[in-house]
Amino acid sequence: MQRRISHLLRKDDERWTFFRQWLKHPLSIAAISPSSQRLAELMIEELPPGARRVVELGGGTGVFTRALLKSGIAPADLLVLELNEELHQHLRRRFPAAHVVCGDARQLVDIAQRSGYSDGGPADAVVSGLGLLSMPRPLQQSILEAAFGVLGPEGRFVQFTYGPTSPVAKEVLETLGLGVRRAGVAWRNMPPATVYVYTRHKSRGLKPRSMRTP
Repeated sequence: MQRRISHLLRKDDERWTFFRQWLKHPLSIAAISPSSQRLAELMIEELPPGARRVVELGGGTGVFTRALLKSGIAPADLLVLELNEELHQHLRRRFPAAHVVCGDARQLVDIAQRSGYSDGGPADAVVSGLGLLSMPRPLQQSILEAAFGVLGPEGRFVQFTYGPTSPVAKEVLETLGLGVRRAGVAWRNMPPATVYVYTRHKSRGLKPRSMRTP
């Protein structure tokens, strides 16, 4: 009973923390409440088989972070990026063993190098909670290029959206040589969310930054 009460209080604290930040920054935070557990499970189901190293963009209150660690990702193999300073501090308190960094997703390659995360090799997946749907195309392209700069050759970019179609513009996918697959819908999320998976086209997709030739 005590454990159940503690769990409910933690969830209420997460919701309040997230909602308070939405009130302060409504244009930069894409939802008014944290993602649901079902959405987190759906995102994790799309990790590559045997995935060991994961980057999370837009950690928020830690719903995906907690699910990733619970799924078996070691804290040392998890890099969580959050631009909002208060949410960043919240994440650092909750997950002190993970690489939790306050920074811009466009600078992901540099952040991974400076934090020491890239010393362990490329990531197997990037899990994103960013509001790509509302971003202009140049910003989408910069974020995806950075994400695939830290992913291995078979790496996946897993993204959810509240819209009916892929949140990444077709022109951006064509420019970067990426393919997209609709993975599923979390109907019990508020609002319902659709998960998409982005990968490199075999012939011309982006290479990891460390593998690019001058």
